Order: sequence, then C-alpha cells, then structure tokens
Amino acid sequence: MRKHPYRHRALAAGSAVLLLLLGAACAPDDGGGQGAVTFWTPHVTPDRLAQQEATAARFTEETGIDVDVVAMAADDQNQALVTGAASGDVPDVILLAPDQAAAWTAQGLLDTDTAGAVIAELGRDTFSDHALDMVTTDGAPAAVPSDGWGQVLVYRTDMFEAAGLEPPRTIEDIADAAEQLSSDGVAGIVLGTKPGDPFTTQTLEALLLGGGCDLVDDAGEVALDAPECARALDAYARMADASVGGDQDVETTRAAYLSGRSAMLFWGSHIFDELAGLAPDFPPTCQECADDPAFLAANSGVVTGLLPPGADGSRDPDEARQYGLTLNLGVPRGADTESARKFIEFLLSDGYMDTLAVSPEGRIPVRMGTAEDPTAFADAWASLPAGEDEDARRPLSDFYDQATMSSIVQGAQSFQRWGYGTEHAAFAGALAAQNTLSRELGPLFDGADPNDVARRMGEAARDVQADVD
Repeated sequence: MRKHPYRHRALAAGSAVLLLLLGAACAPDDGGGQGAVTFWTPHVTPDRLAQQEATAARFTEETGIDVDVVAMAADDQNQALVTGAASGDVPDVILLAPDQAAAWTAQGLLDTDTAGAVIAELGRDTFSDHALDMVTTDGAPAAVPSDGWGQVLVYRTDMFEAAGLEPPRTIEDIADAAEQLSSDGVAGIVLGTKPGDPFTTQTLEALLLGGGCDLVDDAGEVALDAPECARALDAYARMADASVGGDQDVETTRAAYLSGRSAMLFWGSHIFDELAGLAPDFPPTCQECADDPAFLAANSGVVTGLLPPGADGSRDPDEARQYGLTLNLGVPRGADTESARKFIEFLLSDGYMDTLAVSPEGRIPVRMGTAEDPTAFADAWASLPAGEDEDARRPLSDFYDQATMSSIVQGAQSFQRWGYGTEHAAFAGALAAQNTLSRELGPLFDGADPNDVARRMGEAARDVQADVD
C-alpha cells in the first residue's frame, strides 16, 4: 500500500536493527576529505530507495565519491544521530524535517556553517525565503532546503460553475461554499475531523493559519484564545457540518472525493497523481471516472494559500498562508564536510530533478532555479513523470493546465508552519507531535462555542509549552 506523509513511515525493526544501522551507516571513512558519503533518507519504500540510489550512482560516476544510501525513518534518525554523535560516528548528509533541524541545532549536532556555505554557493536568492526561515535558528540556516509538500484545497470546478460560485480564497469562503454545495448525495467538503489524529492535527493548523490565527503573540505568549482563532474554529465547525458524517481521516477523506461524494477536499499535494488516475492502489471511482479515469483531474481546481481576514492578496502575494512541510539536507558535526558539500550541491543542481522525481506531487521544489535561469527547476518539475506504476507514469502537466501547475509550485515558495524558524520551534513541534490541539476538537463538532474550544486549546498548549521550556 502506498505511504503518505500523514502516516508514520518506519523500518520494521527494533533495537537490533537500529544497532545494525549504526554500525553500517556510521562507519568512519579513511578518505581524508574525499571519503564515501553516508546519506540517511526517510524515504524508505523500495521504489523510492531505488530512485535515490540511482541518483547517488550518478554522483559517484561524476565525482568518484561513493555514496551509501541508508533508509532510516525520522524517529530512528533521532535516536541514531544522538548515539552516533556520542561515539564520534555520524552520517555525512541527512534528509530531515524542520523540527529535526531545530532540535538537533539546539543539541549542537548540526554543522550550520556548512549549510550556510552551500546556500551561499548555490545562491541564497534562488531558495524560497519561507523555506529558509523554517530551518533558521539564531539567524543561521541549520540545513539546506530541498523541497516540500503543502496542504491544498481541491474543489470540483464543474460543481462550482453550476452553482455560480467563485473559487474560495478564505476559510469563510470555503465554509460558505461547503454549506451551499452540500446535498443528500454529495457533501460540500470532506476534511479531517477525527480528534487526536495526525491528519486532523495538520488540517487544524492549516485552517487556523489561513484564518489568521497564530500560535504565539509578539511577546511569546500562547495566542490560541485570540478572536481570530475562535472565528477560524467556527468556520471549521461549519465545514465539518457539511462534510461526510463521522470521524474523517486521511483514508476516508480521499475515498470520498475520489468517489465523487464530495465537492471539495482539504488534503496534501500528494493527491494530484491520484486524481489523474496514476495511483492504481487508489483509483478514482466516481461515476464519470469509469469512462475517463482522469475526469477528476480535469474537473478539479486548486487553492494553495488562504487569505487571512483583512487581506486581499492584490498587493502582497505573501499575505496568503499555506501550511507546508519541507525536506532539508543537513550535515552533522563530525561529518566529512567536503564530500557532504559536493553531494548536497549535486542534489540541488545537476541531480535536482532526479531528487524530485522520487515523488513529484509530494516533492515540490523550493529552489525555483539558478541565478542565470530563475525558473529552470520549477519549469522542469512540471514535466517530471508521476504515478505509482513505473510503466504508466506521466507528467502532471499532462492533466493540469499551466495555471494550476504554476499555482502549486508558487504556493510551495510560501509554506508556513507555526513556530518553525523561531525560538518556539521545539514547542510547536511537540504540540504537533502529541496532537494536543486536535484532541480538543470533539466538543467543537458537537456544537460547543468556538470561543470555549479556543480557550481549552490555549490551556492545553500552555501546558506543553511549560514542559518544553
């Protein structure tokens, strides 16, 4: 079964396998600055591992530097790096998330000087400012941004046109459209509503971000009981009322939209190949899809960033807020920095398209191009083959128009997350990992006052903040 970022991806192993990984992945080299590169990646499925190994082989062919690609899920990375650092044996490059960058920097485990040098060499202006902000601590980047996936709203353009509705731009627009489009046979929207579920945690933060709700205020105090948060929760409750009944999670929401039983879907960008009929494990099953497997791709619009209250986006496109999670290339302290630099620079230049081709719909570039050709990588990404069947992979641009493709890649340049890139990164990471806020959602969906729910969320967040601090 295909894995998505909402699901925990780990090697089927316990401590014995971890010890084997430590022995194999952290063996010191004797190359005197040109030794083999050990690369830890959380993309552990066989097909994605094979693609990464092929990219590494290209690097070896061009440079003569061997690369050992080690599949290691994020939770295993966290334990293995601490253990390896204590013994002096560390990998050279790690593909990591922003919360890992923040935690490892605080522990002194990452070589931030090398990350900064790579960014300067490739050109800081060629990277998304937001992606850089996500991994910046005390003014210095802890890792080099590579790519990411974002939360998007997918909507049925045919249903919107029939109802005379414009594409939604705010969470209020989404709630209004969901109520208007809801009928006995079709839900107005489907989105995560299962309390305490990781998918719902992501949905909640994405909607609150879009509603102008911030985790903390300028003084660093939890701000979840602010009026903006209560209004965003009210819109969320309205959407839940117009959604498919019962607790909705990552599997049920996808199934509802693919079957044509919902006019809108709030999901990750990984949905784009499935809408096009390129994922055999999750085929479109709507009535029209029987004759045209790509019907949903042809009849779905996409909204990336949402405008908070008071913004219209006409003067500042950065006003739109889109929840997104980036992958970044970090170098641990004690690594072979010369070889690590060469490998990262390769992965983000000559090997960049190979890197993104692992999963184009979930690995959207946050380095748009080069100084000489500012959109080179964004343009090439649109032509990368996507899909789960190796013999039937096709570019997403075969199914989506240029405006949609541009919206997806432009949205990735504005990914945001609560706390990342600030002194509150560890707090925000713990809050998300523990699904603290989404555990408080049950009463909201049962008709509780959004102001009361916001206050309870604030109290729960302060408890986590006190533990972290």
